Amino acid sequence: MKLITTFFIFIFTCSLSFSQVTTSSIKGLISDETNAGLPGANVVAVHTPTGTTYGAATNIDGRFNLFNLRVGGPYTITVSYVGYSDQSFTDVFLTLGKTENLTLGLVPDSGQLDAVVITANTSRGVFGSDRTGAETNVGRKELTTLPTISRSASDFTRLEPTASNGSFGGRNDQYNNFSLDGAIFNNPFGLDAATPGGQTNSQPVSLDAIDQIQVSTAPYDVTQSGFTGASVNAVTKSGSNEFKGTVYGFYRNEDMTGSKIKGQDIFVPSLTQQQTGFSIGGPIVKNKLFFFANYEQDERTDLGQAWLPNTGSGAVNESVVLESDLVAVQSALSTLGYDTGAYQGFTHDSESSKGIFKLDWNVNDNNQLAVIYNWLDASQQKPAHPSALGVRGPSATTLQFQNSGYQINNNLQSVQLELNSRLSDNTSNKFQVGYTHFDDFRTPMSSPAPSIIIENGARQNYIIAGHEPFSINNVLDQKVFQFSNNMTISKGNHTYTIGFSFEKFEFDNSFNLGYYGGTFGFPLNDSFPFDRNFANVQEFLDNAQPGGLIDGLIQGAKGTNQALNGSDGWALAETNVGQLAFYLQDEWDVNDNFKLTYGLRFDKPLFFDSAKKAQDVIDGTGDYFPNTPYINPNTGQVQQLSNTQLPSNDWLVSPRVGFNYDVKGDSTIQLRGGSGLFTGRFPFVWLGNQIGNPNWWFQQNVDPDYKFPQVWRTNLGLDHKYDNGLILTADVSYTKDINGAHVQNWGLTPPTGTLAGVDNRPYYTSADHVLVNGTGLGFNANANAYVFTNSDKGRIWNASFKAQKTFDNGLYTMLAYSYLDSKDVNSIEAEITGDAFDFNPVLGNANSDQLSYSRYGDTHRIIGVATKKWNYGTNDKWGTSLSTFFEYSRGGRFSYTYAGNINGDTSGQNNDLIYIPTPAEIQQMDFPVAAEAVAFNAYISQDDYLKGRRGLYAERYGAQAPWRARWDVKFLQDYKIKISENKTNTIQFSIDVLNIGNLISSEWGLVQQPNNVSPIGVSVDPDTLVPTYSFNPNQTETFGYDSSLASRWQMQFGLRYIF
Repeated sequence: MKLITTFFIFIFTCSLSFSQVTTSSIKGLISDETNAGLPGANVVAVHTPTGTTYGAATNIDGRFNLFNLRVGGPYTITVSYVGYSDQSFTDVFLTLGKTENLTLGLVPDSGQLDAVVITANTSRGVFGSDRTGAETNVGRKELTTLPTISRSASDFTRLEPTASNGSFGGRNDQYNNFSLDGAIFNNPFGLDAATPGGQTNSQPVSLDAIDQIQVSTAPYDVTQSGFTGASVNAVTKSGSNEFKGTVYGFYRNEDMTGSKIKGQDIFVPSLTQQQTGFSIGGPIVKNKLFFFANYEQDERTDLGQAWLPNTGSGAVNESVVLESDLVAVQSALSTLGYDTGAYQGFTHDSESSKGIFKLDWNVNDNNQLAVIYNWLDASQQKPAHPSALGVRGPSATTLQFQNSGYQINNNLQSVQLELNSRLSDNTSNKFQVGYTHFDDFRTPMSSPAPSIIIENGARQNYIIAGHEPFSINNVLDQKVFQFSNNMTISKGNHTYTIGFSFEKFEFDNSFNLGYYGGTFGFPLNDSFPFDRNFANVQEFLDNAQPGGLIDGLIQGAKGTNQALNGSDGWALAETNVGQLAFYLQDEWDVNDNFKLTYGLRFDKPLFFDSAKKAQDVIDGTGDYFPNTPYINPNTGQVQQLSNTQLPSNDWLVSPRVGFNYDVKGDSTIQLRGGSGLFTGRFPFVWLGNQIGNPNWWFQQNVDPDYKFPQVWRTNLGLDHKYDNGLILTADVSYTKDINGAHVQNWGLTPPTGTLAGVDNRPYYTSADHVLVNGTGLGFNANANAYVFTNSDKGRIWNASFKAQKTFDNGLYTMLAYSYLDSKDVNSIEAEITGDAFDFNPVLGNANSDQLSYSRYGDTHRIIGVATKKWNYGTNDKWGTSLSTFFEYSRGGRFSYTYAGNINGDTSGQNNDLIYIPTPAEIQQMDFPVAAEAVAFNAYISQDDYLKGRRGLYAERYGAQAPWRARWDVKFLQDYKIKISENKTNTIQFSIDVLNIGNLISSEWGLVQQPNNVSPIGVSVDPDTLVPTYSFNPNQTETFGYDSSLASRWQMQFGLRYIF
C-alpha cells in the first residue's frame, strides 16, 4: 500500500482531478438513411452569446461526445457530412451537470430534408441519461423570480424536497459539500456554519453572480465527492459578446414586519436592512475574451435580544427572567467597575461587502480558460454562544446582557483557474487549481472579565453576564489549496473517466477558553476548584461584593489580558490536513435507452505535520498526562491516549453503480437508480480540538482508529411525463452509516450503581471514573478524555414525490412531498468534542452508540411553487410576474431531559432523558411540596408525546414541534425602455413578502417551539442514590409561539435597472 501511495503522490503532481460539476455535455448518435451509424460526421456546437465553438467527429459507430461545455445557452448545433444535407438547429440550452442527447438521421443531398425542430426544454432537467439519483436543478428563471429577502442560495436549495434548514435527507449540514465553479466552498474548520460567511449570516457570493445551482443527494458518479449528505454545486455567470449589466437595491425596516401573534400586539424589534449592488459583463475581445464582475453591499441592524424581562405584562415574548434580578446583577457588577451593557433594547449590527471578477478566454477552438476571483468582508454582532459548554439563550428561560456578546468577522479571498481542453475527437480534459484564504476573528463587546452563569435555583441557566467565553483572543486563519484534473475518453459506446484530486487545509487557531476564569464554574467553598455555576441570583450577589470572589476574578482577567498581550503569549494550535483521491469510471450506453455507470473511488486522508504541531502545544503545557489508563468502551481494554497520535489514514474505497433506463426511448418514462459508498469530510475543528487541548481537565481526542465519514446509499427513482406536459417524479432512498461519527468519554467505565425510586436507571459511582495518572497533580481527579470515534448503526429512509407542469400560457406549478425516517447515535451539533458528548441525550451507558431519532430534517415536508408572467402593452413594454413558494412541514425534533445530572456522569448540560411516570408513580417521587407533583402530572397530561409514554423513558429527539406553515410571494413589475433599434433596457420594481399568511391573519404562519426541554429538575444524594425532584407549577403548556421573524411576515422593496 505504501508503494501505491507513493505512486499516486507522484502522479497527482502531473495530473490532478477535480470532483465537482461545473459544465454540461452533448452526446448522440448520427446515422444515415438506412439507420446505420455514420462515422466521420462533423458535429459543431456554438455557444451563441460568446461564439465559443465545440466540435467533434463521430466514431466508427456514428457516436459523438462534446464534453465540458458552458452551461446555459442558447447553442446552435450543426451536423454535416460529405454527400449529405447539413442539419442545423438553434435555441438549445444546457443544464448544469446534464448531458443533452441528440439522435439524428442525415439524408443524401438529393433527398428531401425533414425540418428539424428543437422545442424548448419543458422537462426542467428531469430527463437525461446521466441522471441516476435524486437531484434538483435551479436555473436563472428560479433565481430571478422566486421570493427571497436574504438573497441566499438556501432560499433556492429549499426547492429540493428533502431540504430542511441546510440539511438534506436528514443529515447534519456539516456533511454537505458546497462548491462554487467546481472549487470547494465549505467552511472546512466547521465553526458554527457549513458555508463561508455563515458565521456572520452573510452570503459569500451575490445571488446576481450565480447562473445555476444543482443539489444532488445520490449522484452515482465517482467524480463527485466530499459529502455524505448532499452535493450542492453552483456556477457563476460569464460575460458574452454583448455588454449587459444591472444596478439594484433592496430595502426593508421594522415597519415592513408583522406586529401581531395570535391577535396579540407584540414588541416589534428594531430592524433596518439595505442591500445594493451591480453586475456587468461583456467582451474584451469579441468571440475571444470576456469578463463578468459583481459587487454587493449589505447593511443590517437588528434588536439584539427579542425576549423581554419579566415584568408581569403577559406579553408573548416575555421571558421568565425577572427584571428585578437583572437590575440587581447589573448593579452589583457596576459597583465592581464592570459594565454589563443593557439587558433590553440594544441592537446588533451586520455588515458585508463582496465581489467577484471572472475572465473567460477562448484560447482556441480546443481550449477554454476561466479565471475567477471572489472576496467577502463581513461582520456581525451576536449574543453569547447559545449552547456550547452551557445553554445561554436568549430564550424564554435565559437572558443575556449586551456586553456578553461579541462581533464575528469573516474575511475571505479566493482565486481559481479552470482549463477545459479537447485533446482529440474522443478525448477531453478539465484542469482546475484553486486557493482560498479565510481570515476569521472575534471582537468581544466585554472588557476582560470572567464568564458568569447564574442559575434559577433549579439547575437551569437563568442570567448570562461577563465575557463571552469563546471570544478571548479568538482568531482562526484557514488556507485551502486544491488541484485537479479530469480526463474523459469516449470509445464506442463507453465513456471512460480517469482522475485524481488533492486538497490541503491549513488551520491556525488561537482559542483561549477559560483564560479569564468562570467558564467551567466558580470555587464556591467546594473541594474541587472549578465546580459549578451560581445556584441562584442571591448566591451570585453574595460573591459579588467589593474584594470578593467576582471582584478578584475581574482584576485577574485584566491582568491576564495585559500580560498575554505584552508577551504574545496567547494559545496557538496549528492543524494541517488533506485528502488525496483517484477514481476510474465507465459510462456504458448499453443501448440507446439504457445507460450503466459504474466506477471506483479511492480516498486517502493526509495529516502532514499535524503530529508535530500537537507536540508543540504539549510542550507548552504542564497539564498533559498521557499515561492515564483510559478504558476504550469499544474494546473494554485499557488504552492510553496520545494527542500526537492521529486518526487512521488508510485508503477509503467507494464503489458505485448507477443506471438510467429510458423505458420507451422518447423521454417520457425514465427508471433510474444506483447503489454505492460515499466518502465525506468531517469538520476539521474536531481534529483541531485534539491538537489544541491536551490538558487532562479538558482532553479532546480523535480515536486512533477513526475513519472519515462513509455511508452506503441506495436509490430508486421513476419519472413519467404525460402528453399534457405533467411530469411526475418519485424517489426512494436508503442510507446506512459505515463510518458514522460518535463521541465517548473514555474516562467513564460502565455504570455500576442503580438509582433508587421509580426512575431506576444505571448510575455512575465514584468507582466508575478513571483517575488521572500523573505525578505532581496534588489531588485525585477524575480523568475525562472526550473521543470522536465511529459507529455503523445510523440509517435513513427517505421517500419523495414531485409533480410539475408548465402550462401553455406560461404558468409553471410544482408540488412535492418528502417523508423522512432518520436515526443516528449522536446528532452532533457542536464544535467542541466535549460538548458533542455532553449534549447528546442519554440513558444508561453514556458511551453506548444507542440508535434513536436524528434531530436533522423534517419527518413530513410539503412544498409548492407557482410562477407566471404577463407581458402587455405596445411591443410588450410592460411585464408583470407573480411567483409563490409555500411549505408545510413537521420536524423540529427535541428531547425531554432533566435539569440536573441524575446519572452521575461528567455532563453538566442537562442531557439525561427523563422518565415519564404514571400518576401512581408520581406519588412515589420526592418533591419539596405536593403541589409540584400535582402540577407535573397535569403537565404530562397536556403533552401528547409525554402522556403517550407514561411508564417509559423519553426517546432521544423523540418529540416533535407542531406543524409549521409558510407562504412566500414575489411580485415583479418590468417596464422596458427602447434605447435603440436592437437595444432595450428594463426598469424593474419588486416586492418580496415572506410568510404572507401572517400578514393576512395573525393566527397563520406561526412557529411553535418548546418552552422548556428540561421541565423537571433533579438532584441525587450520592450516598443513598435517592433523587429529589422539582417542578415549577407555572409550567402549564409545552409549546409557546416564537415571536421572532420566523413567525411574522416580512416585506422587502427592490428596484433594479437592467441594461
